[in-house]
This record gives sequence, C-alpha cells and structure tokens, in this order.
Amino acid sequence: MAIVTLLEPEMRKIIPCLLFAGAAFVVFMSGEFAPSAQADASAVARSAQSFEDVARPNNPVVIELFTSQGCSSCPPADLLARRLAKDDSLLVITRPVTYWDRLGWKDTLAREDNTRLQRAYADKGHEGSGVYTPQIVVNGGGGAVGSREGDIRSLVRRADRTGPRIAVVTDASGETMVTISGRSDYMAGVSLIALSSSETVRIGRGENGGRTMHYVNVVKDERNLGSWHGKPMTFAISPEDLNISGADRYAIVVQRPGAGRIVAAKLLDI
Repeated sequence: MAIVTLLEPEMRKIIPCLLFAGAAFVVFMSGEFAPSAQADASAVARSAQSFEDVARPNNPVVIELFTSQGCSSCPPADLLARRLAKDDSLLVITRPVTYWDRLGWKDTLAREDNTRLQRAYADKGHEGSGVYTPQIVVNGGGGAVGSREGDIRSLVRRADRTGPRIAVVTDASGETMVTISGRSDYMAGVSLIALSSSETVRIGRGENGGRTMHYVNVVKDERNLGSWHGKPMTFAISPEDLNISGADRYAIVVQRPGAGRIVAAKLLDI
C-alpha cells in the first residue's frame, strides 16, 4: 500500500504525457497515410471508369422478326417484339412476309423484300435458320422461334456489339450526315430503314380472322446509302429520304454483303 501511495503522484504526471504522445502519433500517421489512401481510391475509381468505357457496347443488337397476319402462332411473337423494343440496347425490326397470303388473307404490311431476306438468311445455315414464322434473327446470324424469349435472349447475350460506331448530325439545310468510324478488313453495306413505330390491323379472314393485331417498328422502306470499306466514312441523307409515307422512325444498319452479319446499327434521333 505504501508503494502505491508513493507512485501515484508520479503516475498522474506520466499518464497525461503518454496520452498526449499517443494522440500526436495518431495524427502524424494519419497525415502520412491519408494521401496514399486517397490515391488508391482515385486509382480504383479511374480503373472502374476505364472498365466501364471498355465494357460499354457500341451498338444495339438488331432483332428482326419475320411474322405474318395469317400465322396463328405469330401473335405471341408480335407481343414479345413490342416488349423487347422498349429496351434501348436492342433495335427491333418487324418484317412481315408474303408466303402466308395464299391461305385466305393478304397481309397488309408484308413486303416481298422481307421474304427474300429471310430466305437469304436461311441459305446461310446459321443456328435456327429456315423459312418459318414466327422467326427472330439476331444481328443477321442465329435465329430462333420468335416467341421463345429464352432462346432469343441467349442469342442476344452472345451477339457481338463491338463493331464500328455510327454518329449522326443534321445541318441547317436539313441534310443528315451519317459518319461510320472504325476500321476492319471487311466491306459492308449501309442501309437506311424507314419504320412505322406502331401498326394496328384488324384481321378479316384466315387463321387470325376476327383478331386485332399490334406490331412495332414495321419496315416501310429500305434504301442503300452505299458501302463502308472499313475506315471512317460519311454518308448523306436528304430530307426526302426521311419523308417516307407511313414511317415515323428511321434506322441505320451496317451489314456484310449477301445477308451477312449486321456489324452496326443505330436508331436515328430525329
């Protein structure tokens, strides 16, 4: 007890000193390590940003639906196409075909060009190829039954979106300039596709007789703007090209020759 009593005054002096020294050490070490931690955080942020830039796809995936008003299996696919069209990462294009017309109802939206394109795709022999409805072809390659969403999303996940970039500018005269940038060792055709964003049709006869059908982004016209040769190029679109009867949307599609793969696409913001 005597020893404790003798040490107490000294300890009261020493403890505040130790506490002060410890606090000073913490402040010193914080000053030493804070900049390093901030630098590490900045590096992580820059790395994440760089990864995001690299990972961000250049182009939407093009989904072409081959359908017909005379096909009783098509309404679920038409409905799915309308839902998929709400996804900005996809460009849905509806292409009604003509070969069902012989069954008692002539499709009011069908175009022979759509039928020819589907047959050209079938000749390529890609996954899910063939001439049938409803069929969805993804980026000009693999296909699937148009109502099988799981199969279609699988094709979308595997699609290549890293093709050339498309930039669009409209000048004061109303002329629209489309610039395709990027480099490749292949050539591709550049098309302007006129679309009707929404169509409603009352079916009078045939397998869907009495039904009212709804369609999204139906092709009204297609025009070839020229060929892209694997280097930056600019194509001009006149105001007349953007004044197609029945169309209220326009898209640029860059596709390899002979119904080849679609390498780039863009829905014009006009």
